[in-house]
Amino acid sequence: MSVQTTSETNVRRPQPETFRRNQPAPLKPRALKIPLAVETRLGNGLQLAMVHDARLPIVSFRLAFRGGDSNDPIQLPGLSDMMAHLLTEGTATRTSLQIAEQVERLGATLSVSSTSDFMTIGASSLAVYVDEILELIGDVTLQPSFPQNEIDLARENTKQMLIQQRAQPNFLASERVAKVMFGQHPYARISPTSESLDVMTRDTFTDFHQQTMRPDHAVLLVVGDVDPDETATKLEKLFGSWTSTTRNEPTFSSPPERTERVAYVIDRPGSAQSNIVIANAGITRTSADYFPMLLMHTILGANASSRLFMNLREEKGYTYGAYSSLDARRLAGTFRATAEVRTPVTGASLHEFFYELERIRNERVPDEELKNAKSYLTGVFPIRIETQDGLIDQLTSVKMFELPSDYLHTYRDQVNAVTAEDVQRVAQQHVTPDRAAIVIVGDATEIEGQIKDYAGTIERYDTEGNKKQ
Repeated sequence: MSVQTTSETNVRRPQPETFRRNQPAPLKPRALKIPLAVETRLGNGLQLAMVHDARLPIVSFRLAFRGGDSNDPIQLPGLSDMMAHLLTEGTATRTSLQIAEQVERLGATLSVSSTSDFMTIGASSLAVYVDEILELIGDVTLQPSFPQNEIDLARENTKQMLIQQRAQPNFLASERVAKVMFGQHPYARISPTSESLDVMTRDTFTDFHQQTMRPDHAVLLVVGDVDPDETATKLEKLFGSWTSTTRNEPTFSSPPERTERVAYVIDRPGSAQSNIVIANAGITRTSADYFPMLLMHTILGANASSRLFMNLREEKGYTYGAYSSLDARRLAGTFRATAEVRTPVTGASLHEFFYELERIRNERVPDEELKNAKSYLTGVFPIRIETQDGLIDQLTSVKMFELPSDYLHTYRDQVNAVTAEDVQRVAQQHVTPDRAAIVIVGDATEIEGQIKDYAGTIERYDTEGNKKQ
């Protein structure tokens, strides 16, 4: 065994080179090369947007329908999600197994999803299989058969999922936030119920499909190695006879206006941690305040270098991570601050949250901090659109939220135009600690004493969502 001598322990370590002591400067922004979409519309109202991209012999598709989960009848929450799942579980010409086998044989992808604002049928394949994958998209779109055995299986699987969700603190917090912030608005419903699942029949899905999956409410986007004119001809042949049924457009109640700060505690006895969400009323996706809010969110809590993370994790050690969330949807939105903290520091964490929420409102953001946030947003944006899937997803959002046609091309200019005064203005308008909803999932007996100074009113719920006295 070697023994370290005294002279060795006193050896002076070499100092880092000067360049290692300084943060490298950001690279100069490169010009964005976003190809323009060729747009047209079929006679039935179906909008087409196609981008020729021959870098790879691949094509991506998105058939998107406005409405999504907000279309669900009030007595049938979860209907859109269930229908989306069932679209690929059988058609008039194919069984569930045959659909899956064809997708696999083509080396393609095919999926359906529903968000609160729109539903999307997404697919991708090699360019040589464009005809086959388009025919498959048309089949699941126009001829779903909703087989009874698949409905029964989906119903039972979803009920099991609901049981599992009730064991997840994040779900319990999201559920309460949605109910508190959106009231009678459809955004308040984030999952089906056992009762709604039980009354969904094959006729329910067939009728709902005809009412909501309409060409005049849809956009079909194509990005890849295809000829736009040839593809438009194929799409006219495939979808041209698709017609819309008459439907009364739903009307929605406005989210309730908050007038005071209230804490909503979902009791999980014995929980080792508290899941905290501090929610404020937010903005819609088309709000003129979107980009100032995006900068404010980036500075406050979007990532691991933001203020909330640096305070609650790096300085205090209360949590593995603390973040903010800008949830801007088509009809309404929220702005949230979140963290999962150790139960004994629940009250101390609220103290730090409100310190940061007040600071972003009352202090001008330093120029260097604003510059870094802009550099981050303008730097990651090209990465998000450099792949076909990334680009087509961004184009889908532009269409579904009815954003300006030049949105992607002007994104970085919009970010760079935001001033420190803009950030403080939207923080003062949309970050409202005095009217915030504080939702905490944790051990009520351990945390209520800690939080009483942060909310004039405390409401208690069990994990089934029932209010406790």
